[in-house]
Amino acid sequence: MSTNALPSIVDPGTWQRELDALRTREKAATRELDAIAAQRRRLPMVRMPEYTLEGENGKIRLADVFEGKTQLIVYNHMWFAGKEWQCPGCTGFTSQFTRLDFLDNYDARFVIVTQGPIEEALAYKRRVGNQMAWYSTANSSFGADVGAPPGEGFAVNVFVRDGDTVYRTWHTDGRGTEQIGHSFALIDLLPYGRQEEWQDSPEGWPQSPTYSRWANSEDIAALYGT
Repeated sequence: MSTNALPSIVDPGTWQRELDALRTREKAATRELDAIAAQRRRLPMVRMPEYTLEGENGKIRLADVFEGKTQLIVYNHMWFAGKEWQCPGCTGFTSQFTRLDFLDNYDARFVIVTQGPIEEALAYKRRVGNQMAWYSTANSSFGADVGAPPGEGFAVNVFVRDGDTVYRTWHTDGRGTEQIGHSFALIDLLPYGRQEEWQDSPEGWPQSPTYSRWANSEDIAALYGT
């Protein structure tokens, strides 16, 4: 007999009824997410100042970070001055985004913005194998103004451009960022889930301290970097 913690074993008919009951909740959640997205599309926006960031080719206006697109998603990556390895959560999270060309069809672009000096930021990008464009706001208040101040905080911000004028349309941070990634979505499908102590799981399910199963920045670099 197995000593592993396992779901109960039932006949196929019982399993299907349990799945159908869960599916009802899943479908309701999908419809609620559709309604949330509809409300997001109706949010008002705020006009942004004319920020200057730094990219691989030097200084660049925020409006030009769009590279001609109308919409821009920015992941504000945490940065700690003088550290060889930056935030493992941000490093692991952004390692998911490897094929972003499909955004071209939606008149949109996705980039990383960090408080780190551009030379250090680009070196870190290569070290951990990150693939989207990185920009630095080290010499600008942009990061602090959008909820990701120096030395603390990460965020997702969305902007829309009308000519040379940029507007901020949406922001989230903390667990709100999970919705744009696939890693937790995949893990949450597993019988044991994230296996973290806070998670509501049956008695005997494997559980560990929060974050203890996350890959650290060195792991990410070994898997994907140079």
